[in-house]
Amino acid sequence: MSSSIPYQKFPPVEFANPDGLLAMGGDLSVERLLDAYNHGIFPWYDSSEPILWWSPDPRMVLFPENLKVSKSMRQLIKKEAFQVTYNQDFMAVIENCAVIKRDGQNGTWITQQIKDAYLKLHHLGIVQSVEVWQNDELVGGLYGIYLKEKKVFCGESMFAKVSNASKYGFIRYVRKLKAEGVSLIDCQIYTEHLNSLGATEIPRKEFLDYLK
Repeated sequence: MSSSIPYQKFPPVEFANPDGLLAMGGDLSVERLLDAYNHGIFPWYDSSEPILWWSPDPRMVLFPENLKVSKSMRQLIKKEAFQVTYNQDFMAVIENCAVIKRDGQNGTWITQQIKDAYLKLHHLGIVQSVEVWQNDELVGGLYGIYLKEKKVFCGESMFAKVSNASKYGFIRYVRKLKAEGVSLIDCQIYTEHLNSLGATEIPRKEFLDYLK
């Protein structure tokens, strides 16, 4: 008789190395991904590596009330330069996030395994997508995990084919999340782009308090 392997929980995030790497291996089951995000952990790896799980310290976050909207972006929003929808074409969003070229990055961490796993979470209403359209063409978007009970949104990836498209969608979505009572948006690690939008680094311990 074969016995099922018991589910192995993640080690405490304090065990992560200085870069934030906490564990490797496991799978991308719905159960494991939800366990990860609810404890401040996320997967990030490429096709040549095992699944790597991260919990960096400090943590890049955006408090919705601190969102910075530049004068030029305010003008674009006022003119309704783009159309924004939610959860209308998740697969197109994640496919574009996977193939978009990024400075200093070869290949993608959004493997077929990642796409399949997050599609399952999307069908459960946990992964949300934002689509940005111009003349009926998808020109930008983003997706992430919405922990509704915790009032936290964990951003995963965004893309833009047209200047300002992803920023436009991000600003609109942050305002929507704020109206829904979301207190924090997880941006994972520092980038100048996110910093320009008002995101900042906080200690991991402080971030985890929002998840409790």
